[in-house]
Amino acid sequence: MFADEHHFKSWMSQHDKEYGFEDYFQRLQIFTENKKRIDRHNAGKHSFRMGLNQFSDMTFAEFKKHYLLTEPQNCSATKGSHVTSNGPYPPSIDWRTKGNYVTPVKNQGACGSCWTFSTTGCLESVTAIATGKLLLYITSGLPSHAFEYIKYNKGLMTEDDYPYKGYDDTCRFKPERAAAFVKEVVNITKYDEMGMVDAVANHNPVSLAYEVTSDFMHYQDGVYTSTQCHNTTDMVNHAVLAVGYGEENGTPYWIVKNSWGGGWGMKGYFYIERGKNMCGLAACSSYPLPLV
Repeated sequence: MFADEHHFKSWMSQHDKEYGFEDYFQRLQIFTENKKRIDRHNAGKHSFRMGLNQFSDMTFAEFKKHYLLTEPQNCSATKGSHVTSNGPYPPSIDWRTKGNYVTPVKNQGACGSCWTFSTTGCLESVTAIATGKLLLYITSGLPSHAFEYIKYNKGLMTEDDYPYKGYDDTCRFKPERAAAFVKEVVNITKYDEMGMVDAVANHNPVSLAYEVTSDFMHYQDGVYTSTQCHNTTDMVNHAVLAVGYGEENGTPYWIVKNSWGGGWGMKGYFYIERGKNMCGLAACSSYPLPLV
């Protein structure tokens, strides 16, 4: 127990955590359980490692309530509008290294607003690719719904003009300050993961949604794969941004930008297995065509 408490106190100090007397012992117990799970996983043979992070004092039920979307989400395009070329596709691509096309990882805080960052991250990138200018935007569903909202709302303001708050509130959009515009929303056909590869290889990063299960909150590095998650549209609960793809030890993966801050995962990014609709990641992917 002393060793557990020592680990907990050093983790508290690292993450600037403070608790009342009763809360301290409850959080210590949860932290200890999470750490045991992480150690057990890392002792086995897996394609990804787990590690302690800012969520290590939370149960998955708490994490889900604060950081994920509520199910079910109606998000898919049975027949999408993305027109796929016939390849060939490069073996790997990473839009972070192709130019100034991907904004820094943001932190959504304890607010189920992951779709905000998936949407803005995608619009930031497609606009930068089209214009050569990378700006930070903010928006207020899922990415495909949000892209439609921006299209019909006549634009999106920059983060400087409309900073992210991290809680639900009334939208105070000012059309005269809009800095980014959506001409069309391109939905990729449901479960067409090669369509996603085509879009990322030939056009731009792509917004996607998938199901987060309890092991994912502890992800540290490597290629995430799961036998616990579902691969259907009705179970997706988190939206992120695919900025590229590659392969590691024979396993193809997506390079994905998350919105849980730069201290989570691989500097805010994660790899997830590609080609198997892992956790429903091909259930509802989309990107906007910018109006420039």
